[in-house]
Amino acid sequence: MSKALISTTDALSEYCRSIADAPWVTVDTEFMRDKTYWPKLCLLQIAAPGDDTERAIDPLAEGIDLAPVFEIMRNPKQIKIFHAARQDLEIFYNLMGEVPAPIFDSQVAAMVCGFGDQVGYEALVKKICRAELDKSSRFTDWAHRPLTDRQITYALSDVTHLRDIYLFLSQRLAETDRSHWLEEEMSILSSADTYRNEPEDAWRRVKVRGGKPRFLQVVREVAAWREREAQARDIPRNRIIKDDSLLDIAGSAPKSLEDLARIRGLGRGFAEGKLGQGVLDAVERAMAVPKDDLPHPPKQEALPPGLGPMTDLLKVLLKRNSESAGVASRLIANADDLERIAADDSAAVPALSGWRRELFGEDALSLKHGKIALTGGDGGIDVIRKEG
Repeated sequence: MSKALISTTDALSEYCRSIADAPWVTVDTEFMRDKTYWPKLCLLQIAAPGDDTERAIDPLAEGIDLAPVFEIMRNPKQIKIFHAARQDLEIFYNLMGEVPAPIFDSQVAAMVCGFGDQVGYEALVKKICRAELDKSSRFTDWAHRPLTDRQITYALSDVTHLRDIYLFLSQRLAETDRSHWLEEEMSILSSADTYRNEPEDAWRRVKVRGGKPRFLQVVREVAAWREREAQARDIPRNRIIKDDSLLDIAGSAPKSLEDLARIRGLGRGFAEGKLGQGVLDAVERAMAVPKDDLPHPPKQEALPPGLGPMTDLLKVLLKRNSESAGVASRLIANADDLERIAADDSAAVPALSGWRRELFGEDALSLKHGKIALTGGDGGIDVIRKEG
């Protein structure tokens, strides 16, 4: 077995002590989620500055305690570097009850530094490290034991190259005075609210088009019940009830097992089992909610007609400014944001605040009000600023 694999608490404690004073560490996880509600951590990779500091940690090893790792994740003096951090951070939040901090997401940093929208780790390895990743273990079963040396080597490459990527991107951010741009983005990833799965909010993930208040209340109650069941059983929520069946339940509001058995995708076996009564109880609770307490469909913002031409101009301006600044346009604004800016100078969109306003928002408002114009020149788009 590879010496880089840690499978005992003593070895893990010794390793974590050896990197405790490092200013930063790179972190990655391998996990499985296709059969569970909660992501199942199968492997944890960490590296620190310097040679031979990378290790793979086996969280499935018998008796291993990950507490030494959690101390690192909580260390306010040590930056935790991830690539596309959200799923990794969710795993730590579920295990620790809090989000690792401080953090640096190389994917977001790369977008700020002009490497495109949601650039992948492999692309950064090629562009920054001038290296190629071994793809042979990409679709491996990380829950299967024992792990091979080849699997461990593959997994460690996700933190070894990340060291050079971090050094490159952090230097680029400092040189362009954009480090504070990244800090704004990290505040969202660092918030525990990003990773909480409250059953009462589960209905908002169900794609509902319209619907009367009572219908929505049934969706809310049944979705909350489904979420609690999925969490308790640790299985995907759609293994309890699929969304289509949930919406059919909300539409028919079944009062008996016979009514429930007629819902598509359920059948008598479901209706007469433990889950069937749970659905009926959720529907009954929904039907008992007073009329004044029922939810209402979110109000669709009524945008004025004729926004198309201005929105198209804003798209051109966004493309021009983002390319000129070397920032991924998606990080600045999306199509909906542009439409809202076209309709309202005070639209509550990220592009009209902070560094995004400086980079694009001010120009967007100036374009709306004729203070600047766009013109073609030398194969690109130029901005003409009007006097007065």
